[in-house]
Amino acid sequence: MGLRQVWRFNSFRRTNVILQHLGMSKHTDAAGEVLLERRGCAGVITLNRPKFLNALNLNMIRHIYPQLKNWEQDPETFLIIIKGAGGKAFCAGGDIRDCCRKPYVALIHGITMGGGVGLSVHGQFRVATEKSLFAMPETAIGLFPDVGGGYFLPRLQGKLGYFLALTGFRLKGRDVYAAGIATHFVDSEKLDMLEEDLLALKSPSKENIADVLDAYHTKSKIDQDKSFILEEHMDKINSWFSANTVEQIIENLQQDGSSFALEQLKVINKMSPTSLKITVRQLMEGSSKTLQEVLTMEYRLSQACVGGHDFHEGVRAVLIDKDQSPKWKPADLKEVTDEDLNNYFKPLGSNDLKF
Repeated sequence: MGLRQVWRFNSFRRTNVILQHLGMSKHTDAAGEVLLERRGCAGVITLNRPKFLNALNLNMIRHIYPQLKNWEQDPETFLIIIKGAGGKAFCAGGDIRDCCRKPYVALIHGITMGGGVGLSVHGQFRVATEKSLFAMPETAIGLFPDVGGGYFLPRLQGKLGYFLALTGFRLKGRDVYAAGIATHFVDSEKLDMLEEDLLALKSPSKENIADVLDAYHTKSKIDQDKSFILEEHMDKINSWFSANTVEQIIENLQQDGSSFALEQLKVINKMSPTSLKITVRQLMEGSSKTLQEVLTMEYRLSQACVGGHDFHEGVRAVLIDKDQSPKWKPADLKEVTDEDLNNYFKPLGSNDLKF
């Protein structure tokens, strides 16, 4: 097993622990759990575990990854479409991090968290619907927004990515588009027609694909005049979360004293202090790194978190015992030292991620 495979295995081992405690069985055969079809001009990936919110497991990735590579080499395959079965979720867990070189259209209809973010947000085209639900809730379980979050979150408007990463704030429907996470918004009842129109394209270029998506986006009427849910707060979010430390962010929220600020403060104070500090540094460093450099950094972080206390305690409190009362160690931000933080980010030598 190569280093990339070891890394994927460790990441999915963590995911499977979570899925098992959600009542989601760990399958040993991906047959039927992911559907891979060549239709029209496209390769179509359907995540087919609707009862489990289409959460990914390692065996599904072992089916998807080689097929993606085959389609990349196939001159008759001009784009990749990925979607979730069942209508409730695109993908709510798991993790895949290899990028596809061909135009990649993710239909992020329904719940999009964890691996669902990794499968979609790095693609060129991301289509949200009124039923989309996006969140990065990892700091609540002693983790960090790992699916390349260190790359895409700091590149959202202003300090929105920092806000989403630290609070786990949920975006719904057209707000997923307004935030810049989706590139297009389409009414869910039009998704099947959109897919058929994409499949019917003849040797399409990226521009041809964009034209189809743009046309559906323009015709979408649901919540068309709705303002972004965070629009009235964005100036303050940009100010509060421009601080270089978690402590200063918290001080900014306390000094503001508005109901919205105090609500976010209450949420942040429940999160793992270690995860909060990791996440701020992850996004600050990731803002100037390439995606590959970010993934290398996040691999180091994932290894340290899996071997630490807070991730296991977060899973226990949120997913196993469900008492929602994790006992973080350290329990206070001031107890998380720079030396502690540096240990999470330190290179792993010969065990570092290699592409």
